[in-house]
Amino acid sequence: MSDNYRNIGRLVAVHGLQGELVLLHRLGRKTSLKGLKTLFLEERRDEMLPWFIQSTRVKSDDEIFVKLEGLDTKEAARRVVQKEVWLAESDFEHFAGKSAPISMVGFRLFDAGRDLGEILEVIEQPHQVLCRIDLGGKEALIPVHEQTLRKVDARKREVHVELPDGLLEIYQ
Repeated sequence: MSDNYRNIGRLVAVHGLQGELVLLHRLGRKTSLKGLKTLFLEERRDEMLPWFIQSTRVKSDDEIFVKLEGLDTKEAARRVVQKEVWLAESDFEHFAGKSAPISMVGFRLFDAGRDLGEILEVIEQPHQVLCRIDLGGKEALIPVHEQTLRKVDARKREVHVELPDGLLEIYQ
């Protein structure tokens, strides 16, 4: 994951014959990305290529129809389906909902007052959110759901949790 970009979702399908794509996003609010000129696709790991947006329109609360420059047929658009979609950091701040779990990236994670580290990635699952952190040099996935979450302080950029006994020991 790059420091200058934020992952917002993935291209999941081609729509129609003119190369329009369906973007499944985790921005936490209904949006058409109006005014956004460029999005980035991860062609290879940590290699972002810019794609210019011709048009966008809302499909549902978490899906957007996107038409990208240079993809004018169904066949051409197919080559980018399943690619991860990223926004520049400044664009992400503009389009992401403040309460969206994805907005917690960059926050500090605390367990009972102990600073566990910076949230590097948020993985949304049906019944919980997993926050990926670096815990003593090892990748750790910390569950955040109604039983563990105590407080989110957006002003201080902190997430406070109370984790079950023994959970952190598996990463040591």
